[in-house]
Amino acid sequence: MDAKSENSNLIAGDTGDWEVVIGMEVHAQVTSNAKLFSGASTEFGGDPNSHVSLVDAAMPGMLPVINETCVAQAVRTGLGLKAEINLYSVFDRKNYFYPDLPQGYQISQYKNPIVGEGEVIVDLLSGERVIVGIERLHLEQDAGKSLHDQHPQNSYVDLNRSGVALMEIVSKPDLRSSEQAKAYVSKLRTILRYLGTCDGNMEQGSLRADVNVSVRRPGDEFGTRCEIKNVNSIRFIGQAIEYEARRQIEIIEDGGTIDQETRLFDAKTGETRSMRSKEEAHDYRYFPDPDLLPLELSQEFVDEIAASLPELPDEKRARFIADYGLTPYDADVLVSERESVDYFEEVATGRDAKQAANWVINELFGRLNKEGLTIGDGPISSAQLGGIVDLIKDGTISGKIAKDVFDIVWTEGGDPAEIVEKRGLKQVTDTGAIEKAVDEVMAANPDKVAQAKEKPALAGWFVGQVMKATGGKASPQAVNALLKSKLGIE
Repeated sequence: MDAKSENSNLIAGDTGDWEVVIGMEVHAQVTSNAKLFSGASTEFGGDPNSHVSLVDAAMPGMLPVINETCVAQAVRTGLGLKAEINLYSVFDRKNYFYPDLPQGYQISQYKNPIVGEGEVIVDLLSGERVIVGIERLHLEQDAGKSLHDQHPQNSYVDLNRSGVALMEIVSKPDLRSSEQAKAYVSKLRTILRYLGTCDGNMEQGSLRADVNVSVRRPGDEFGTRCEIKNVNSIRFIGQAIEYEARRQIEIIEDGGTIDQETRLFDAKTGETRSMRSKEEAHDYRYFPDPDLLPLELSQEFVDEIAASLPELPDEKRARFIADYGLTPYDADVLVSERESVDYFEEVATGRDAKQAANWVINELFGRLNKEGLTIGDGPISSAQLGGIVDLIKDGTISGKIAKDVFDIVWTEGGDPAEIVEKRGLKQVTDTGAIEKAVDEVMAANPDKVAQAKEKPALAGWFVGQVMKATGGKASPQAVNALLKSKLGIE
């Protein structure tokens, strides 16, 4: 049943094709020094209960005070998602049993969120483009963490995360495959990082997703959905969707029905399991928080934030393709991370952007991936890589020697120009010396000379041999010109 039908987004079941429908609720921790309603620190990794104020602990008489920075970050994110900013929004109490939230309720937003409808454009490697609608973005406080492995009988509670500001970004059910869902979360994380509103660190819980999955016959009404809670890696999101879609299809094809419920993903087994029946909004008994006035923003406040937005991934991608002549694939690779695109633009400034992109993507990223490093950990600065590109452009070194220089700078450091000078790596442009090498290679291979005169494409073999004979130092342009002249080919 795992086989895909001709439409790659359809799943072939025993009784026909099925379509998976996916909506996402992404919880992104707001980048701020203090919590949403208190001045306690948001720093990750402190001792348990070391970042807890009297407000976070829900001491009697303690009132929440809204953090303006968190509000600005939510507006900034909404603008980055091309979404409507609501100048009037309301904080509500969401009533539920929270063992790790002392108030016994969560301050969130329900009917009047701070951000309305927007969109995220997702480009897949296959060339497919998906426009994912954003339903809303609202602010809410995070809960603490229950620790069940510290004592054989008791559970402990760490309130360091309690009250940390979250943006819940709710998508429309526009995703139709696990690949689309993974690409969407990756793109959303990239946008947040460009904006500086969330660090996107899924390992530390700064970004996590609730994934709503249902299946239907193509064209039918939406099926009953199940929500998979708190999935904390993009890879796990894909695995959870694949498993849950197959599970639901098998139940329906066996004559059963899907119960709307909340499930958890077990990374060890790759399966989802039931957690509880799914609550409806009325089960939470939302009502406006009496301790917080409605949040009213001025248009000037929003406009000021809009004026400070950076160039975002989609705009950078379009500019790289239009102005630099990069392929869509290369542009996608470069804009995927803020650090990567900044590095590339430093290398490309004042240089041939295509050549800069080739060196950043093929040589630098290739080496980083091989050694398991991030661009921030790599030993070659953008200035050093730019220096290597300059040496190629002015004819000082060939592309082959440039790779040797790259390896030297990677392992030993240093200025590329000084390395080339001290180690005698300059490209040989002396026509006489190159002609001597060409003549020697031709004299040693008379049969191939005859073949190359009949089939000019074979001249490439001679170029390789001459470059080998000169240790890669001969100017490839000079070698090509001399060979064509001596072989009598165009």
